Amino acid sequence: MAPVLAMPALTHAQTRIRWRMPGSFPKSLDTLYGTQERIARRVREMTDGAFEITPFGPGEVVPALQVMDAVGSGSVECGYTSAYYYLGKDPSLCIATCLPFGMSSRSLWSWLQEGGGREALRDVYRDQGVIGIPAGNTGAQMGGWYRREINSTADLNGLKFRIAGFGGNILQKIGVVPQLIGGADIYPALERGVIDGAEWVGPHDDEKLGFQRVARFYYAPGWWEYAPSIDLMVNPAAYEALPSHYKHILEAACTEGWHWMMARYDSLNPVALRRLVAAGTQLRFFPRDVLLASYRAAQEFYAETGAANARFRRIHQTWDAFRVDQTQWFRIAEDSQANFLAVASAPR
Repeated sequence: MAPVLAMPALTHAQTRIRWRMPGSFPKSLDTLYGTQERIARRVREMTDGAFEITPFGPGEVVPALQVMDAVGSGSVECGYTSAYYYLGKDPSLCIATCLPFGMSSRSLWSWLQEGGGREALRDVYRDQGVIGIPAGNTGAQMGGWYRREINSTADLNGLKFRIAGFGGNILQKIGVVPQLIGGADIYPALERGVIDGAEWVGPHDDEKLGFQRVARFYYAPGWWEYAPSIDLMVNPAAYEALPSHYKHILEAACTEGWHWMMARYDSLNPVALRRLVAAGTQLRFFPRDVLLASYRAAQEFYAETGAANARFRRIHQTWDAFRVDQTQWFRIAEDSQANFLAVASAPR
């Protein structure tokens, strides 16, 4: 009779790792912070609890806009944040999240994974002392909440507006006074009149933060954030100390989180928008002259930034070439059908 071999105790054999993961997004946001929690949970599940990452909200370990600095210094092993919050350190960090008038979520994922995007950005992250792993995407965002209507570019002159990334630099060219404020602090600033308007994400999150109670007009499109990517930023020393299969698990959990976030927002936003409009929110679209002025200001700004920063210019050129190809492809393959279906499916 052949001897019975004992099954190895796999859980006990695995290297036990404990990390902390502060984030930039309020815990009240079940999709943004929820993705941070989901990544931690999936890593734990795929290692039978051996690799444990504990998520934290803004201010619990570090402030919302200092997550990358904490990871780079080694104060924490990883953090969940948007690279464009730190673009003052290097403008190329904005490309890692999104550029105004940029790509859709599908096209951005394609550029990051198949178009050389992650390779192009690797040195940008390295110079900040981190490794960046794409770990979330909100999909197309809205254009924000305003106390008064925007009928022309003249209505933007002097308007104090909460906005992140290059969108603020571009709007500044056409008269806006941009303000960078963490998510938890936007509502009180808007309520007290410290700012005249604010953008965050989209209907689901905006409703949760209560912006509809302090601003009446809700605008589209959010041209500055067509599909912003969110990163799990990892300290290189902590990353290199991981067993190889833990690195693969971490990557897989982040990829899953990137697509889960997008799917969840696409499911929840239409329902939330209907609720907002039914409760009195005034849905508006930016006038064409505002969009054209913004687009021209964006191209001017990219040229200026590229002239001052060779790395930004080099990455932006590859990004822009990919964007143009994607725009033309989707215009033929999908936009034509989407436009038809929008008309054909409209209530009569």
